[in-house]
Parts: sequence; C-alpha cells; structure tokens
Amino acid sequence: MKRGLYRGVVLLLFGVALVMPQVVGATAEVSGASSATAPAPISSVDDIQSTDARRGGAVAQEERVSVFGENLFSGAFSRESYTGFNPDYIINIGDKLELKMWGAYDFEKAVTVDAQGNIFIPRVGPIKVAGVRNAELEKVVAAKIRQVYKSNVGSYVNLAAAQPVKIFVTGFVNRPGMYSGLSSDSLLYYLDRAGGIDPARGSYIDIQISRDGSPVRSVNLYEFILQGKQLAFQFHEGDTIIVAPRRHVISVTGLVQNAYQFEFRTPIVHLEDALKLADVKPEATHVRIVRNSGDYRNIDYYRLDALRGVLLNDGDKVLVTSDKKPGTISVRVEGEHDSPQEYVLPYGTKLGELLDRIQFSAASDRRSISLYRKSVKRRQQEMLRQSLKTLESTVLTAKSATSGEVAIRQGEADLVLKWIQRAKTIEARGQVVLGDYDRAAQTILENGDVIKIPSVSNLVMVSGEVLFPVTTVYDPKFKLLDYIERAGGFVQNEKSARVVVLHRNGAFTKVRKPSWGSHMSAEIEPGDEILVLPKIDLKKLQISKDFTQVLYQIAVAAGVVLSL
Repeated sequence: MKRGLYRGVVLLLFGVALVMPQVVGATAEVSGASSATAPAPISSVDDIQSTDARRGGAVAQEERVSVFGENLFSGAFSRESYTGFNPDYIINIGDKLELKMWGAYDFEKAVTVDAQGNIFIPRVGPIKVAGVRNAELEKVVAAKIRQVYKSNVGSYVNLAAAQPVKIFVTGFVNRPGMYSGLSSDSLLYYLDRAGGIDPARGSYIDIQISRDGSPVRSVNLYEFILQGKQLAFQFHEGDTIIVAPRRHVISVTGLVQNAYQFEFRTPIVHLEDALKLADVKPEATHVRIVRNSGDYRNIDYYRLDALRGVLLNDGDKVLVTSDKKPGTISVRVEGEHDSPQEYVLPYGTKLGELLDRIQFSAASDRRSISLYRKSVKRRQQEMLRQSLKTLESTVLTAKSATSGEVAIRQGEADLVLKWIQRAKTIEARGQVVLGDYDRAAQTILENGDVIKIPSVSNLVMVSGEVLFPVTTVYDPKFKLLDYIERAGGFVQNEKSARVVVLHRNGAFTKVRKPSWGSHMSAEIEPGDEILVLPKIDLKKLQISKDFTQVLYQIAVAAGVVLSL
C-alpha cells in the first residue's frame, strides 16, 4: 500500500507539471484519407471562400464554444458520497457492516472489517468477509452462522459505510491533489473535488485509473452523459486518477440541440457522426464547414441530405444553418371587417394586394388602417434600450461643482434611475407609420405582420399630465386646447408643456411650444390620442435633453406617458 502511495505522489507531481503553461515543440501529423466519395461543396460558397482568402485579413475573435461535458463539474457530485447498493463492490478492510441476529440469539451491532479481513460475532467467532462481493455478503455470513445455530436464528448483514480512502487526482484537472473519500465513491466525485476537468486542455474520453503504477480502468465520460452508463468502481487507498490531454476536437454550432466542442479519438471523423452527437434541429437544411487547413481559411457548404462521405479533421468548425427560400407568409387581419383573420400569401405580397381582398364592413375606418411588425417592434425596443442606457450613463457620470450641488444631484439621480428601471419594462408596439394610402399600399408584407382595421370612431382620448384623463366625443369646432380643457387642463402650465398627438394610422404630431402671445395648436381628428408629457425639471442640461428624448420615444413607440 505504501508503494501505491509513493507512485501516486510521483504521478501527482508529474500531473502538476503537465498543467503548468508550457510550449510543446511536437507537431501532430494527420494521416490523409480519401474523400472521393464525398459530394462536392456548393459552388456559391466556394466563391465566398476564395474572396475571403484573397482578402488575407485577420479573422475576428470568435465566441468560445462550450466543451461537451464541462457542465458536469459544478460541485453537485462532490457534495454527496455514494451510499447506494453496488453488487460488485468487494468488501475490504475498514468497511463498516450492520449486523442483526434474532430468534434464539439476539445480536445487533455495527462491526468493522479488521486488519485480517474478518468480522467477529460473539458465540459464532470470526467470519472472513474481505474479498467477498457485496451481492454475496449476506449468504457468506448466514452460512457461517448456521454452522453454530442450525435453526431458530435469523440474520441480516448490510454494508453501512465503505472504507475511507485517499485518492490522487492529476493530469489536466483544475486542482490536482490528494482527496479523501470512500472507496465506493464515484470517479465523478473525485474529479469534481479536483475542480473538474480543464475544458481547454483535458480529455473527457480518456481518463485512466491507476493502481500501483498500472492502469486498472479506462473511462469515457461520453458513455455516462449520453447513455447513463454507471461509473461504478471500487477505489483502493492510493489509487490515482489521471486525466489525459484533450484529443481531437470538432466544434458544432447553429441549429443543433447540443452546440458544443466534441472530442474524438481519431483525427478524422465522419461529419454524420459529429452531427449525431449535436442532434440537428428539424428546421436545419445545410452545414457550413470552416476547415482547419493551415494558412488558408477554407470553407465548404453542403446540404444535409448530401453528407455521405464528408470527413472532418481535427479543429474543423461546423455551423448548421437553415437556407430555406421564402415561399409563403402568414398575415393576420384583425378588427372591423367581414373577411378571414388569417391569410397565407406568396412571399413578396404587397399591403395593397391584401387590402383588395378584404371585405370591409360599414363600420370599418379605412383611413386609419395600422400595420404592426415584429421586426419593427424589436428595433423600437433596441432603440429604447440604447436611449435608456445613454441616459443612465449621463446620470451616473454627471459632475457637481459644490458640496451643496452634490446633494441635489444625488436626489435627481436616484429619481431618474428609478424611472429608468420602470421604463425598461415598457414594451414597444411595433407599429409602422403608413401615412399616405397609395404609398402604403406598396409596402411588402412580412411573415407575422398584423393589420388592424379599426372601427369608425368619434372619440378623442386625452391622457398624461392633465388633471382628469378623459375620452371625449370629437367636436369639429374644438381645437387642441379645448380637448385639454375638457380633461381639466395642464398639470403644469401651457408654456412648459410637451404634447404629442398620436393618430390611429401610426403617424404622430409633435406640438410646438407656443411663442409669445400665441397658443398651442394642432389638427385633431376622430380617434386621435393627445398625450401630455411630464414636465422635466432637472438641473443638468444634458440629462434633461436625454430624458426628454426618451419620453418622446416611449410616447410614440408604446403610446404611453411615463411620469417621473
């Protein structure tokens, strides 16, 4: 046993040297393989490949792809020792057994296997159990007891705790060292104690367990990850776990369930085998391969149904894509009309062509048709996010001249930052401003577009910084201020107010501030919404400017007024 410990220490020191940064002078030679049966790549991508090669520029730093299996070592395995029943476990010196006898002789005790491999039972004597399989332990003990008690005595024995051991973990792990545990603990337990395998340099498919300098078990963790194969193994004092250097790696990303770097034993791999591990999604149609071919960045492009014979080399990067040509799109038509709500249209259909197919009702307001688009919503959301980020940065970096000004700035900053957090929860509508009907009719529809046909309305809504937000009946004699007066008037005065009029077709009017001796004025139509924005009273000019910009963005993109 001492000899095993000595060799374990030597291997541990060797493993520490392995994981230290160093320059390796050896080069790997990849044997050639015939690809005569492989299909030719699609030529259009070859053109892109040759263009990239002629540019000769440096390739941008690519985002790191996780290694398949690295999420195993998050600490979950090292928190619990294995106490389950392993029928192949061999009883060893130091193991603790629970023994019970009843009937003509009662006895119950936790016994430990002594240095000679025996347990001792009063009136029965020593029983040799070291070397016995766990599955046969009860039979061996019962047979010995029956030699003394022919009848009327029952017995039960169970492995309570395996022998404590110290195991060396070395090679390409994050924390090589000696770790204590039980002989029944799993390989994953000890690897997790050592911080897991170094994903950049360690192998997940080539792990050796060594005893007295000789390998006794080789482990491939892919068998556990993919098949659930148990890694049951009985460790002995001084055993050494050695994680070998990483073998041949191929990266698969894109439209796959498992976007990882996969490790293989051979330098040349069939593309179909790599994709089987990655689990391609149903919508995928093509694969692009960036070849690891020395000084040149070569790219191949294949259809998924034409991969027979395509080979990959160590370091190749595979991207699974969907190269589907647009055929038809789905568009919803909601609101006041007598036609179906869902339309499947050829790609490239224009808005006017769809409107010609819709049967309007007597209550349809054709002048106020609105279009909502997912891509516009995403863009509006992104623009709002950027504006809020700019405002937040301006608030946090604002400087103060005096100590008194610091307190004022701090109060303003807290107020604005809380407002920013509320603003981040606002969702843009994604409405497209159609404007003139003839021009809007030429708009090419996209998949997922929603067209809303409102009912004819004679109402005008007033909201925001007014005393009583109301919805009132449209009056052609009324001007902008008349509607605001119906809502109780401005919370602030007219001179400092900011007003936006939202029209039903997505257009909006920013009402100009009145000049000396004049009043606010804007044309109001039935169905319009008048938004009175809050007054901005901030000391810092740049903060006030950025804040005002975001206010307008929220009002137009989401149709709401968010007060400070």
